[in-house]
Amino acid sequence: MTAATGLTELLLSRIRDVADYPEPGVVFKDITPLLADPAAFTALTDALAEAARDTGATKVVGLEARGFILGAPVALRAGLGFVPVRKAGKLPGATLAQAYDLEYGSAEIEVHAEDLSAGDRVLVVDDVLATGGTAEASLTLIRRAGAEVAGLAVLMELGFLGGRARLEPALASAPLKALLTV
Repeated sequence: MTAATGLTELLLSRIRDVADYPEPGVVFKDITPLLADPAAFTALTDALAEAARDTGATKVVGLEARGFILGAPVALRAGLGFVPVRKAGKLPGATLAQAYDLEYGSAEIEVHAEDLSAGDRVLVVDDVLATGGTAEASLTLIRRAGAEVAGLAVLMELGFLGGRARLEPALASAPLKALLTV
């Protein structure tokens, strides 16, 4: 068994499927069992920190809310700064905002204007890549702040939702690393 196979098996064994959540017909991928297991959480953090080092990132952006849980320890492990990207209205002080469309409506995310600047290479970290709307908005926000996108790293990509194809133009050849694809 290779190290990658062992990591994949470990992570998959700690992700629970919850049927009909948050609505009928949806199978929610619950990562809380993974987070509760120190060995699995450490292995996940190490793999994402390696992705940060591989991209030459200088900062990690975590997307609200589970991206905070994953991104902060990744930044710490990789020796990088951590910057939260929040839902609109959650950050005090001067912010940059980016609106984007969802399947049923729209949303807006924000970052503190002074937390990213020219010279920063930013790796975006999140738990799941689904349709790619929030990730795409975060890439735009990072560039508007004057920083460079180093890449996107996620625990899990829901391949059937097409997020990767949507993000390819926004990534502009920066890598997309998904530890799992389901």
